[in-house]
Amino acid sequence: MLRTLAIRDFVIVDHIELEFSSGFTVFTGETGAGKSILIDALALTLGGRGDASMVREGASKADITAEFSVNAETQAWLAENDLASDDAHLLVRRVIDNAGRSKAYINGITANASQLRELGEFLVDIHGQHAHQSLLKSDAQRVLLDQQGGLQSQTADVSKLYKQWRNLAKQREEFELNAKNILQERERLEWQVGELEKLQLRAGEWEKITLEHSRLAHAASLLEGAQEAANAISEDDHPLISQVSSLLQKLGKLEQYDTQLKPITEALESARINLQECSYALNDYLGRVDLDPARLRTVEDRVESLHSTARRFHVAPEQLLEELQRLQAQLQQLAGASDIEGLKQQEQAAYQQYLKAAQALTAKRQIVARDLSQAVSMAMQDLSMAGGRFAVELTPCDASSTGLEQVEFMVAGHAGVQARPLAKVASGGELARISLAISVIASAATATPTLIFDEVDSGIGGGVAEVVGRLLKRLGQDRQVLCVTHLPQVASQANHHFEVSKSQDDGKTTSHIAALDQKQRVEEIARMLGGIEITATTRKHARELLAL
Repeated sequence: MLRTLAIRDFVIVDHIELEFSSGFTVFTGETGAGKSILIDALALTLGGRGDASMVREGASKADITAEFSVNAETQAWLAENDLASDDAHLLVRRVIDNAGRSKAYINGITANASQLRELGEFLVDIHGQHAHQSLLKSDAQRVLLDQQGGLQSQTADVSKLYKQWRNLAKQREEFELNAKNILQERERLEWQVGELEKLQLRAGEWEKITLEHSRLAHAASLLEGAQEAANAISEDDHPLISQVSSLLQKLGKLEQYDTQLKPITEALESARINLQECSYALNDYLGRVDLDPARLRTVEDRVESLHSTARRFHVAPEQLLEELQRLQAQLQQLAGASDIEGLKQQEQAAYQQYLKAAQALTAKRQIVARDLSQAVSMAMQDLSMAGGRFAVELTPCDASSTGLEQVEFMVAGHAGVQARPLAKVASGGELARISLAISVIASAATATPTLIFDEVDSGIGGGVAEVVGRLLKRLGQDRQVLCVTHLPQVASQANHHFEVSKSQDDGKTTSHIAALDQKQRVEEIARMLGGIEITATTRKHARELLAL
């Protein structure tokens, strides 16, 4: 549930902090006051597209923060994405500067827009004022039907299986058209793989062999340098170890006269020990390193072989094994493609898998379509469309990534009228009412805790508006419902009421918002009923609406 919303320097909003409760909440106000801006701000916070035009004129950035209380499912998503907090509260923040750059945070941790959108699906369901326009499209109708039935995972599986089937079909068709080219390509790949396999490549070989080559190539210099160091330390007429030991004896005797020499003698003793260890290590090294011209030639031949092969394949020597694996994968794929009968069998098996999943999806859609048709038809009776019918028609079609049928919403506005596609309903008012009924019913079927309706009641009035208000209030008994409305019949049904207004200061327009008490609600409902001039009669009517 949405608990608080803080908006700063967004469009015409200077600074607003709002607290929300459960139940049915409405936002009202004059046209252009900024009612829908609140919804836009929340949508932006949950991953909506933003740009520099959203920053209030003269401000450096727009900053929006929303706080939610979350359920176990949302907490699990947050934990899975390493975004969880210590309590059941969630903070989501979005910042856009006046250059159009955007930053997002979830519980104070940097997030991206994709994560915001994914999280938003757990938190809020927004029905915009043009929702009925999207419902005119067949794709939107199908998506809504699948969402209503919770069929999204089945739909995704059908789409995946369809792509697998079509990819195999395309592969088989390409082979039939280009059999000769495929065979030539296969021969080329077999030769390349054979050339690389001759090398018997091993992981990490290039690094190891170049290091060994460097050591063998400089063996003489290594021996000479190590021997010279060993001589200087312990083998010469006046070796370093002897010189340091002699100094230690002299300074050790002098310590009795001045203790300040003690740290120096200790450092010299440490140096003597280190020199002795160096001598042992050098002698051990000299015993192991020797000149091996035969091994050097073997290593040089291997290095040259790897170098020349890498040049022919246009890769770096250390990438030869990776190139071999890539070519082997291509060859394996092409080998399968050249088996036309095997390919046909794979294609048929993939089609049967798709068909089984698609048929199961069709069966589920038929059940959901029947239930949704009945629910919307019942709602239409209360929305001044007595005798009207709503039906979800599933028309068989060719196999596609969305299934085996086309989904179309059919409507008969009155008794005795033949049902027609929703897109061909002549009355804008009928379309708005049906869209609202679908939105409310679809929302009731989801687990989203917060539902937002942004002027979805446009084109509705009179007694129908009162019914709409009751529908939204009924939804608010189980969910948090926020609604931007211009209808007093809807606003009067709310549990909570905010008024949005605007003012001008120094030529700048600023939007304001205030929670209304009962007396203020009477005045606002009266304004919505009577317009500019509010009379005692409109106030009386407003009180009557609120009492209802």
